[in-house]
Amino acid sequence: MNMAEAKRVLETALICSQQPLPLRDMRTLFNESLGADTLKSLLEELKDDWAAKGVELVGVATGWRFQSRPEMREYLDRLHPEKPPRYTRATLETLAIIAYRQPVTRGDMEDIRGVTISSLLIKQLEDRGWVEVIGHREAPGRPALFATTKQFLDDLGLQSLDQLPLLENVAHPEDSFGALADVVEESIAEPEAGDGIAGDAKLQLDIPLEPESPDMPPHLNGFSE
Repeated sequence: MNMAEAKRVLETALICSQQPLPLRDMRTLFNESLGADTLKSLLEELKDDWAAKGVELVGVATGWRFQSRPEMREYLDRLHPEKPPRYTRATLETLAIIAYRQPVTRGDMEDIRGVTISSLLIKQLEDRGWVEVIGHREAPGRPALFATTKQFLDDLGLQSLDQLPLLENVAHPEDSFGALADVVEESIAEPEAGDGIAGDAKLQLDIPLEPESPDMPPHLNGFSE
């Protein structure tokens, strides 16, 4: 198989895949006849081929996928005019703490937020596939340690946690959570049913409304100790 045909096969597989396609599956696609370096070269060529189109090829934590470009959201939203519920402040605060300070216990999160965190809220983040228990702290009661998942990175269109917004220069704690909120709202991309290309639809979470939390303690500025 020549490289032009291989690129055509790879492009088709990526468009039809309902999930990000990892390199190992791409190698299976070609019966291990193409190495990782060759596949990466083909992926870069495909990125260039689609550079002027309304969809783009991106690498995320679990592989590669096609998704609509952010500037297409204005038009795509017209097909789904209903507005999904927005995240509560409590949910964003908890998610941000886990993302930026992981691994953390529920007690750590409560110390940072200054309020009690409901087990239901954490369970809903777990059910969404964004948060998981990765171990237990060697302390009385051996509390669970929470961290974000690869699914969290995929849904934000990121390859690694290093791509999260930098918070060192944030002037106010609430701006930290605002930065994460912006990433969530602008970067969430879920697969459209049936076409294999991720859309730019906003994520919908069935999280009950919670009262706004009190002002964040001053030591949270930039999540520094």
